[in-house]
Amino acid sequence: MKEIVSVSLGSRTRDHDASLTLFGETVRVSRRGTDGRLDAASAMIEELDGRVDAIGLGGIDRFLVVRNQRYEIPDAVRLASHARATPVVDGSGVKNTLERSIVEQLHTQGIINSGQSVLMVSAMDRFGMAETFDRLGYRLVAGDLIFASHINYPIRTVDELEELARKLLPELTRMPFEKLYPVGGEQIRESDSRYASYFDEADIIAGDFHYIRRYMPDRLAQKVIITNTTTRADMNGLEAAGVGLLVTTTPVLDGRSFGTNVIEAALTAVTGLTQDHPDWSMMVNQAGLSGSRIRLNNTRQEFRS
Repeated sequence: MKEIVSVSLGSRTRDHDASLTLFGETVRVSRRGTDGRLDAASAMIEELDGRVDAIGLGGIDRFLVVRNQRYEIPDAVRLASHARATPVVDGSGVKNTLERSIVEQLHTQGIINSGQSVLMVSAMDRFGMAETFDRLGYRLVAGDLIFASHINYPIRTVDELEELARKLLPELTRMPFEKLYPVGGEQIRESDSRYASYFDEADIIAGDFHYIRRYMPDRLAQKVIITNTTTRADMNGLEAAGVGLLVTTTPVLDGRSFGTNVIEAALTAVTGLTQDHPDWSMMVNQAGLSGSRIRLNNTRQEFRS
C-alpha cells in the first residue's frame, strides 16, 4: 500500500483520511491542515520526508501554468525544499489535464452548453479549465482580480487573462501567499457577498471552492458549481443556497472531494511520474479518474462522470 499526505495551509477542521485505488494499487491519503502557518507546514514536511511515498502541497500552488509559461510561487518552493527524499507536488499537473477533460465531458454529454455563462472565481490557477470553456464557446468571466485583489474588473477572454498573467504574476507571486489566497481561519470566515452580482449573472460557477464559499451570495438557485475540496458540510451549504448540480473535478472519497494536489500525489506515488514527464497526460487519462456529479436539493443523487 502506498501512503501520501497533503500538507495544507488550510484549517485543521477540514482534515480527512480516505483511500483510493489507482492502477490496481491502494493508496492511503490524508489531508493535514496547519491553520495557515508556514512554519508548521515546513516542520510537517520535514517529518514526513522519507516516510511517505509522496507529499501534496495543499492550500497553496507551487506553479501557476498559463499557456506555455509557468510561474513559481516562492513560498511554495520554500515549503517543497523541506523534503529531500519524497516528491512534493501541488496539483497543477492534474488541473491542466483532468480538469480539461471533465469540462469537455460535461459539454459533450449536454450537462452544460455553450449558451451559458461561466464565472471562474480564479482562472490563473486553472488556465486549462478556462481555456477549455473559451474554446467551447462559453461566455467567460475570470474573477482573478476581483476575488484575489479586490479590483472590480472582470476578465472576459483567455487572451486577456494570459496578458495580465504575464504582466502581473512575476510581481504578485513574490507577495506573502496569505495576501493572495484565503488560508487557515480565512477559509471558514463568514461569506462576503459584495461581488454577488457576478454570481447572479453566471449559469456556471467554477474554480477554487474557498473563493466560491468566501464570496457566494445566500442564493445560487439552480446554478452549476464545478469545483473540488468539498466536505459534506460544504455540500449542505450549497444545497441550502439552492445549487442544482455540484460537479467535483476529483473523486469523492468517504464523503469528501480532495484537492488536486492529493490526486497528483497519489498518481506520483503509484507511477513514479511527475507532471514534467512526457507520459504524464497519457498516464492521467489511463488512470480512469473521474469527478462526481451530485444533484442537490430534493433530488440529491451521486454518480460518476
